Formats: sequence, structure tokens, C-alpha cells
Amino acid sequence: MSQAETAELTASDEVEAIDLGNIGRSLGFLLRLSQVEVFGMFYRALSRHEMKPGEFSILYVIHLNPGVRQGALAERLMVKRAQMTKLIRVLEGRGLVARTIPPDNRRIVHLHLTEDGRRFVSENERAFLGYVNQETDRLTPSEADQLTRLLRKFIGLEGTP
Repeated sequence: MSQAETAELTASDEVEAIDLGNIGRSLGFLLRLSQVEVFGMFYRALSRHEMKPGEFSILYVIHLNPGVRQGALAERLMVKRAQMTKLIRVLEGRGLVARTIPPDNRRIVHLHLTEDGRRFVSENERAFLGYVNQETDRLTPSEADQLTRLLRKFIGLEGTP
């Protein structure tokens, strides 16, 4: 074994040996580390698209719900309204999303995909959603279903499509 491999093994062993104590059983802590792991998978698989997971999620949900109110979308995706406005402006700037404001209620914003947005989702849906299989490749199908079911229950999506 080379000196570099020994040093790497030692560093890996050192990382594994770090005691997390009770924080290693904290749901929030574990969810955060899980998010970092899943986002890493996303970026490794899809970095060529220059899109963040949240941005594609927004496009995809608008694709499924044309005309959705921006505020309702923000609430459903648990994104602060100000942050949703920034995200929509980015997607609008890329020519993927269009906003419409009804003349009778200027406080409401409806969202639609542009033709480019529809094409982008159509051409890339399989790639973006295909990486999802990697998210659970360390679990059995039963474990993956159970984890998904429990997380949906935890965040209040139980019983929704």
C-alpha cells in the first residue's frame, strides 16, 4: 500500500472514529446530512444542466400545475415567499417561467412554464428524476418505501399524491 493510500485510509478511519454522541440520533441532524448526501448525488449526475435541485423542483411542480399561484407554491414547497420570488425571477430570466397577474387582483401571481420551460422539463425530466434511484441504492426497496412513507408523514404529505 502506498504512503498516500495509507494517509487516506488513516483520514477515513479518523472521520469514522469521530463520536457524534446524541446528535447522531437527532432527526434534524440526520436529515441535514442526508440532504447534503442527496444534493451531492444530484450535482454529480446533473451538473451539466446548471440547475439546482430546488429550481428543477419548482419547474416540475409548475409543469404539473399550470397557473399555480406563486404563494401557494411557496407554501407547498416550504419556501419563504421572498426566496420563492427570487427563484421565480431566476427561472423567468432564463426564459423558463412566465408570471401573470390577474387585472382584478394585483396581489396574486400565477405561474406557467414558457415554451422553453415546457421543452426543458420534457427533455430533462427523465435525467432529473432518474437520479432518484441513486438516493435509495443503499436501502432495500422495502426500506426505501418505509423511509419515504415516514418522511411524507413527518412533513405532512401523508395521503397526498
